[in-house]
Amino acid sequence: MPGMRTLKIVILTPDPERFRGALTLAAAQAALGAHVTIFCQLEAAALLRRPFTAPNDAAHQAAGLPTLDDLMSDAAGLGVRFIACQSGMELCGINANDLSLHTSTGGPVSFLQSVGDGDRLVMV
Repeated sequence: MPGMRTLKIVILTPDPERFRGALTLAAAQAALGAHVTIFCQLEAAALLRRPFTAPNDAAHQAAGLPTLDDLMSDAAGLGVRFIACQSGMELCGINANDLSLHTSTGGPVSFLQSVGDGDRLVMV
């Protein structure tokens, strides 16, 4: 869709179910043709560490819904961009080799500099 607004999502806590919801919204918006970025701040950076699993994956799979790993793959395939907070990586003992191939590193300042006046900004 022409003129689709960019979506920027900030994940504030390392909650895999909130991340699942954010991935679902991100993939839907990307499927509509928008640019989408997910920034995982501080401890939420741990959500971008491979492998991508969540405690409720089995229940989701039994209900015919995608696992967290499937959602991550789908979102990345649709062009969703992921940013892991560098300070959060340090807090969680993560290095760049632990992250998804579709993930870059950054901080709040560089993330906020990328937010345009017409962008949608969602905090999860």
